[in-house]
Amino acid sequence: MATNTPNLECRMYEAKYPEVDTSVMIQVKNIADMGAYVSLLEYNNIEGMILFSELSRRRIRSVSSLIKVGRIEPVMVLRVDKEKGYIDLSKRRVSEEDIQGCEERYNKSKLVHSIMRHVAETMKLDLEDLYIHVGWPLYRKYGHAFEAFKLIVNDPDSVINSLTREVKEIGPDGQEVTKVVPAMSEEVKDALIKNIRRRMTPQPLKIRADIEMKCFQFDGVLHIKEAMRKAEAAGNKDCPVKIKLVAPPSYVLNTQTLDKEQGIAILNKAIAACSEEIERHKGKLTVKEAARAVSEREDKLLAEQMAKLTRENEEVSGDEDSEEEEDTGMGDVDLESSGTGITD
Repeated sequence: MATNTPNLECRMYEAKYPEVDTSVMIQVKNIADMGAYVSLLEYNNIEGMILFSELSRRRIRSVSSLIKVGRIEPVMVLRVDKEKGYIDLSKRRVSEEDIQGCEERYNKSKLVHSIMRHVAETMKLDLEDLYIHVGWPLYRKYGHAFEAFKLIVNDPDSVINSLTREVKEIGPDGQEVTKVVPAMSEEVKDALIKNIRRRMTPQPLKIRADIEMKCFQFDGVLHIKEAMRKAEAAGNKDCPVKIKLVAPPSYVLNTQTLDKEQGIAILNKAIAACSEEIERHKGKLTVKEAARAVSEREDKLLAEQMAKLTRENEEVSGDEDSEEEEDTGMGDVDLESSGTGITD
């Protein structure tokens, strides 16, 4: 017996088309003679076009430097012809502020959409139907369904119980009557809450600062170690501070926290403690990159860089016959446990 596959394609917002003068997120599909054809990601990938004249305020020397197939970026809506389904867009009219606002909204909408789609798929529901009775009423009431989902994490009933749908039934007298029932069955409600909690429970942020530290005194290595201990002592159990050697004289300080401001403040405190200690021994600490939240990508790049440096160090120290190995510096130090280094 063939099972009906529910429709899982749907726009993110109630309006079928975007408003003129708003910014939307697009993906470039192909480049033609007149301009670029794009998909509007928030509107179920309906097609739009950016004319070449709307790519840049400056004279265009090379179209390929301004627009590339596959790229996702915010653009401004110039015209919408709902009859013919034409949407004209502009890249050159989007301000920095528009870009930021559009990216923030799109990231929230994309998360909401992914949760809604997963619930529709696992519960075998029509995605548009789920949006009509759950998603879009939340957009209307809370400005963005993301805000409602955030509340659902801790208090689902206060948000979900107000959602209803009307169903028509034939009454005992044969007349059709309209009844108001909850928008979702208990099973769908449980699936939605479970998905929201899994995807929206706050994740700890990684906060990082990059410094350089030097000390040319006798026993400089020990002074640097002590300064590092002082930095780590500035952390607390909510915000533990770790400091590691990248390659002399570069070090990174890290912490993880749910509260970005607190994390930055703790790392700044750690840098101050580290600086004070090294300066007592006529050393110097320079902040190369101030404390900031870092993405998974930046974190991965640092890990790769450190692994590469470790490999290079191992290759050098493996060359036992070298005549030039009088000053081994700190070749044997375990970076993980002591995390220290010094420059000549």
